[in-house]
Amino acid sequence: MRTFHTWMAIALITCASTVGEVTLAHAMQRIGDLGALRARSGLWACVRRVATNGRVYLAVGFMTVGFFSLLLGLSWADLSLVGPAAAALTFITNAFAAKYILREHLDRRRWIASIFVATGVALLTL
Repeated sequence: MRTFHTWMAIALITCASTVGEVTLAHAMQRIGDLGALRARSGLWACVRRVATNGRVYLAVGFMTVGFFSLLLGLSWADLSLVGPAAAALTFITNAFAAKYILREHLDRRRWIASIFVATGVALLTL
């Protein structure tokens, strides 16, 4: 039963972190280039633009759920399993989300890296 809980925590970490990171990336795309905004309008304009974007808060909320799920998973299993599994699976899901949700171009090297990461996680669980 403990193994089931551990893998559910890892799944929650992966999902919450991926949704948080994709939401934050989308928010930053909508906010625009902060360097150019800072040069035009100053630092407080950047702070105001980020602070008034609701997607930033939504992203932080999902990342918070991911973090507390990590703590929960670590209370059930060793760091040597939860840490690499959560990080690797998040890496893979981020690649798919970048490709299909954010419409980013991913080169072959990124896909090969994702396969190596997945293989490494599979070897850890044996």
